[in-house]
Amino acid sequence: MTDTLMQGFPPLPENQVSLANWRQAPFCSWGFCHVAEIIPSATIANDPSNIRHLEEAPEDVIGISIDGPEGRTVSVADVLNLTDTDGFIVLHGGQIACEQYRRHLTPDTRHIIFSVSKSVTAIVAGILEARGELDPDAPITSYVREMEGSAYDGATVRHLLDMRTGIEFLEDYLATEGAIVRYRESTGWNPAGPGCEPGLRQFLQTLKDKDQSESHGGRFRYLSPNTDMLGWVLERASGLKFSDLLSETLWRSMGAAHTADVTVDAFGAPRTAGGISLTLRDLARLGQLLLEGGAWKGEQVIPENWINDVRSNGDAEAWAKGDFADQMPAGMRYRSKWYVLGDNPSAFFGIGIHGQYVYVDPVHDVVIVKLSSNAEPLDEFKDRLTLSMFAGVAKSLSS
Repeated sequence: MTDTLMQGFPPLPENQVSLANWRQAPFCSWGFCHVAEIIPSATIANDPSNIRHLEEAPEDVIGISIDGPEGRTVSVADVLNLTDTDGFIVLHGGQIACEQYRRHLTPDTRHIIFSVSKSVTAIVAGILEARGELDPDAPITSYVREMEGSAYDGATVRHLLDMRTGIEFLEDYLATEGAIVRYRESTGWNPAGPGCEPGLRQFLQTLKDKDQSESHGGRFRYLSPNTDMLGWVLERASGLKFSDLLSETLWRSMGAAHTADVTVDAFGAPRTAGGISLTLRDLARLGQLLLEGGAWKGEQVIPENWINDVRSNGDAEAWAKGDFADQMPAGMRYRSKWYVLGDNPSAFFGIGIHGQYVYVDPVHDVVIVKLSSNAEPLDEFKDRLTLSMFAGVAKSLSS
């Protein structure tokens, strides 16, 4: 059916992708590659005169074998087939070792990266911090006074960055009622229901309750509104709307070959928690920039000390008591919206629902990006299998 989605003028009703079904299988395979045709989106401009060329140096990545489930050995090809892959690229030594496009994805197509958007947004925060325009230790309300008296009152920007706020919110992607449904309606991601807040910023101001068992600065709690709140802080701190801010601070400077975009609500508020769409290679370019310490063509695009902070810091205890400790590899940390593997500086990655990943391994000089259209938002088996595959590929290529 995926080959017939949105074919015809108009498509048959059973083949139409809409606001009501774009995140559901099988419609998501088309929807994730055409978000801007479904939800209003703002363009994140690149600089066509400043594109980073990626050389190709093919290696047999697809044939690499890894330890799979139940003690079985599986190939990279097996993992890609099992995990609804739309696009896959591996950079080794800054060169393309492997690149694949499937289903509706092409080299020029922008694919939504869901919560990898959080990781990108945090980079912008790091750049503003280096410029002296943002203080991570400052209270949120010093930038957005509208949040005085809300559940965010008393929380700092750092609490947003590290997912350690004490707001009351349940991140249940399969919920059919409650705050997360109103949240998605306010962003324009779901058809508006009765009593829907008119916009994302208005929704954030309705979050009045703090979780009685939690506190700001406590354990790791994965709550997407934290990153949309961060997006609002960044706009206030910089005086720019987010799409222009991301373009100016990062997208033009890093050598992106294509524009990106971010979904916006009826008032132009960006979904910085999950609404960015970009091409496979451009996300690989971003990963390579991080691997190289944030500098390209003599310019320090991303502050090196920010990258070092991500790789070296993050509260291990807050992570161990947090939401994902039982689902992810042991010994992890979370810092500035990046997941960090191991006690010593090693690989770090961003991950998004339905199977989106950017994996940066400076130790093995490898960057891996995988874009997918998994039927379920969360699939622990597929996530573990994919992360095992990434580690296996990095180790194999560097041996």
